[in-house]
Amino acid sequence: MRDIALPEVQGVAVAIVPDSEAQADGVWNVYLLNLKQQRITGVLVSSKGYGEQEGELVNTSVLRHFFDEIAPMSFQKIEPIHPQVFRLSNEYWVSFYIGEVIYDKRFIFLPETIGEAFFTQVPLLGQKGVMIS
Repeated sequence: MRDIALPEVQGVAVAIVPDSEAQADGVWNVYLLNLKQQRITGVLVSSKGYGEQEGELVNTSVLRHFFDEIAPMSFQKIEPIHPQVFRLSNEYWVSFYIGEVIYDKRFIFLPETIGEAFFTQVPLLGQKGVMIS
């Protein structure tokens, strides 16, 4: 039996950025960036956190988000994220269509990698944050 070969995902990124308006509250936001010159449709994002805290295995709830379309060279806020879960692996599994072709990729922020030490300038947002493409 052969696996279905999915095309490689390029031009799409997930960024986690501190909320400039709620910075005192420690709120950060997760964004999906469409860096392509074409729209993506039928976008499904599944998010979860997992790992070990204080010697115990921890799994957060799985959250699912659906967006009909994300325009070319634009972004979509996925969800807020609290710094308490930065000690976990935070996974965003993104699936979307371009025309009739489905694309699929997991973006995983490893424990302790969401922070200023890993900041980069996030395109389209005009802010600094942590980004995986």
